[in-house]
Amino acid sequence: MKYELQSGSRSILIAGLLLFIIAVFIIRLFWLQVVQHDYYVGVASREQVRRLVVPADRGEIYSLDMGVPNKLVLNQTVYTVFADPQTVSQPDEIVKSLDEVAGGNTRDKLKDLLTAKNSRYQILATGLTDTQAEMLKDKGYAGIGFQKENQRVYPEGSLAAQTLGFVDGEGEGKYGIEGGMNSQLAGKDGLLQSVVDVSEVPLSIGGKNIKQPAEDGKDVVLTIDRNIQHEAEKALKKGMKKVGADEGSVVIMDPNSGQIMSMANYPTFNPSKYFKVKDAAAFNNPVISDPYEPGSDIKTLTMATGIDTGVASAKSTYVNTDHITVADRTISNASKGETGRITFQHALNWSLNTGFVTVLERMGGIEGKTGHATINQQAREVLYKYFHDKLRLGQLTGLPLAGESAGIMIGPNNHAYGSLPVRYSNVAFGQGMDITMVQVAAAFGAIINGGDYYTPSVVAGTIDNDTQAFNQKTVEPTEKKVIKKQSSRDVTKMIHEARQAFYASHDKKGYYVGGKTGTSQTLENGKYVDNQTIATYLGYGGSDLKNLNYVIMVRLSGKGKNLEGGKHAMPVFTDISNWMLDYLKLAPGDKNA
Repeated sequence: MKYELQSGSRSILIAGLLLFIIAVFIIRLFWLQVVQHDYYVGVASREQVRRLVVPADRGEIYSLDMGVPNKLVLNQTVYTVFADPQTVSQPDEIVKSLDEVAGGNTRDKLKDLLTAKNSRYQILATGLTDTQAEMLKDKGYAGIGFQKENQRVYPEGSLAAQTLGFVDGEGEGKYGIEGGMNSQLAGKDGLLQSVVDVSEVPLSIGGKNIKQPAEDGKDVVLTIDRNIQHEAEKALKKGMKKVGADEGSVVIMDPNSGQIMSMANYPTFNPSKYFKVKDAAAFNNPVISDPYEPGSDIKTLTMATGIDTGVASAKSTYVNTDHITVADRTISNASKGETGRITFQHALNWSLNTGFVTVLERMGGIEGKTGHATINQQAREVLYKYFHDKLRLGQLTGLPLAGESAGIMIGPNNHAYGSLPVRYSNVAFGQGMDITMVQVAAAFGAIINGGDYYTPSVVAGTIDNDTQAFNQKTVEPTEKKVIKKQSSRDVTKMIHEARQAFYASHDKKGYYVGGKTGTSQTLENGKYVDNQTIATYLGYGGSDLKNLNYVIMVRLSGKGKNLEGGKHAMPVFTDISNWMLDYLKLAPGDKNA
């Protein structure tokens, strides 16, 4: 009986112990599966689910070659190698392979990166080629991933550098078209969220999978002709070296569309090696970003205004004394011309300031006495209407290039800038305002093309991502007849005669070429200096009067150098102009057109 009691107690004890153990398991399972369910789901998700950015391909950039698009900026596929240290199992072997395959593209202290167990993402190497990436993928290392990226390539080196800009290390476009159209070129990255295996390979199963395709950037075609750009840069550099200029710019525009065929600047840089540039000023495009006083080039616009308002013509006259008094200031001619009664054609040929102050005075309905000019409010308002409102001087053109400046064209009733009669007298011959080369070229194009203003453009269209077709933008005048057609014809003839008077022998025979010199003073600490001038030349060319194909503007300057438009900038214009006549395959035109 005693034995039976002991046996029964033992059975009860064992049963109780089993029940207790089962209870512990049940409680533990309840705790894990119910109470801490969300926590462990999160842990599993972090272990098994990866969110990968699918980078968009940046849009490529094309130039034109006689109207046919050719790639100017390309993308090269490269790879970033990264690791999840918590799943890496062979750190020493991975370090050895990376050193062998990736070489100088690896980060420092690879072993530390691979064993940083408090991290889930460490970049090991960047800029690997397809071949390098495949060699590493073949190793099959756990915890190693590859991110495909595009690297910008500029195969033409420094060609059109300031127009293009560059893409920085963060993938952001800076300066030029890269900066101005960054959002359109960059596109929109996609997203891939997927369950992965131990080797980080995405699996096709899983309710958490997300796939948002990347939207590639637009492929942009510039109006820049690569051949014209190359020639402009060559001629500019040659001309600068010859005269000792420190800085120079050229803009070439089609006056019948506003399309910019070239913007050349020196000094320049290589967009592929932007990080080696010591002075960031080299990134700027002075054609659009550097307002200045253009000087006597502007006399062509003043003359066009005088003709269009009926107050002056090539043959009409005034009395020249080589100086003219406005308010308390005396304005003199830089070059001394023929005194006495002369024509405005003669004033344009010899670039006489007195002639264009007189044209301005007559816009106010006044015929002043010899040697004096009264510039009233009406005269100022007429000039402002033409220069600012019609020809858009002192206004942003809206070019999709980073860094454009509007400049300053002071209003006819803005007395904050001192004597308005004196200032507007200066404006009539190209001083007293700050405007950009592209504004001047566009305005000049309007007065010689029949009178229509075209907003300058640098984008000719886009390349369709699917069909690779060139979707060319249509071009229409921004404003028609800013001056009358006959006014345009008359001033264009005057500009032709101004060039013929001094430089006829420089041009190819049988073509119609015109131009105007400009030599402008520079300001230092608010005062004009005598030892430094900017040389410009502004002109056009084509088969004949009715068929003008290009506008060229040249600007040269140098620290402490007195440069002259006719002596220093004009030869650069001539070199490019004669080359353009051949390149465009223009036939000599009708002399009587």
